[in-house]
Amino acid sequence: MANKLTLWILIALGAGLLTGFIVNQQMSAEEARDVAEGLSIITDIFLRLIKMIIAPLVLSALISGIGHMGGDVAALGRIGGRAIAWFLATSVGALFIGLFVVQWLQPGAGLGLELPPVDASAGLATDKFTLKNFVTHLVPRSIFEALSTNEILQIVVFSVFAGIALAAIGEKGKPLLHGAEALMALMLKITQYVMYFAPPAVFAAVAATIAVQGLAVLKTYGVFMGGFYVALLILILFNFLACSFVIGMKDSVRLMSEVKDPFILAFSTASSEAAYPRILAALDRFGIPNRISSFVLPLGYSFNLDGSMMYCVFAVIFIAQAYGVEFTFMQQLGMMALLMVTSKGIAGVPRASLVVIAATLTFFDLPAGGLVLILAVDHFLDMGRSATNAIGNSIAAAVVSKWEIDREQREGPMPPPIDLPAADRKFTE
Repeated sequence: MANKLTLWILIALGAGLLTGFIVNQQMSAEEARDVAEGLSIITDIFLRLIKMIIAPLVLSALISGIGHMGGDVAALGRIGGRAIAWFLATSVGALFIGLFVVQWLQPGAGLGLELPPVDASAGLATDKFTLKNFVTHLVPRSIFEALSTNEILQIVVFSVFAGIALAAIGEKGKPLLHGAEALMALMLKITQYVMYFAPPAVFAAVAATIAVQGLAVLKTYGVFMGGFYVALLILILFNFLACSFVIGMKDSVRLMSEVKDPFILAFSTASSEAAYPRILAALDRFGIPNRISSFVLPLGYSFNLDGSMMYCVFAVIFIAQAYGVEFTFMQQLGMMALLMVTSKGIAGVPRASLVVIAATLTFFDLPAGGLVLILAVDHFLDMGRSATNAIGNSIAAAVVSKWEIDREQREGPMPPPIDLPAADRKFTE
């Protein structure tokens, strides 16, 4: 199924570009917006279906995975600590790569676009990222509220407690543990059905954007977009080499082959969430135990958004260049430190990268209204950063799994991974 889905997504991507261009050329601006609004219904339905899957999938996978660890809190802390350490290292690499490329290519220098007034507003709230709000927001007031709003980190916190408690109560907890495994199998089967909607959703998303903006917008911002995609390619290569250093070149190539389907899905839908169930299935095929992938991936979706972090630093410097503002070396280091903190709270926030950029611009006394320079092409850049996030999280899971396997060889075996019935795993083959 995976190869056929990839082919249909690529066909839908091309058809969307062509259809959007025809609509843009043949219809008035108002008619094109009406067409785009109609097409967006398809995309919105698909993304809502994906959001419908994620919360119960994360909950069931984590509870069952941690429950099968036998309540080993030390193992849980070790896996989480190694994952966070990897996330921080790759985040620093992403920020430095983005800063180097944008300073090297200077895409904003001499842009010659009409800039907004200094006091212009981008219409985005920038007060979401205080330390108090972030830390307290980690703990759910209600698991049902967290599930209904897809608050991944809150679901992780509850699932850790639930998984450890189920293992601690022994036989009494086994029915619930089996129930969590059954729920996970159910959500994977639902994922199979939802993926049939991916090609039309890709077609609608791309066609709607091109219908309103036209292909000319790609040419106008060609240097900015091209520079950002160069930076993304360097970041992917950096992650690949780092992964190869840990798990070996051969296994790294095989991992890239396994995750190409979710990579294309994340790219074409501009949503890393859309790829989450497919990444979980791909990592299962690769051989990563469920107890590791089901824990590392949700953490990665909140703490390992390398593509989004790179976009933030790239966009801020681009806007500064367009204004003719020079950042000192210390200011650049301060900006990266700020982005290291603020970007960790952006999961689940609509247009989150734009909110972080607006907050960073305000911090450095640049007009947040400078975002108008990148809004026109934000969707096309979101495609790249979402796909890069998907690859980064896949690599993180593989690396942590390798470290755990090495530990097992030195110190003894861990509990066996969950083994789903063959019928429930069929769609991953």
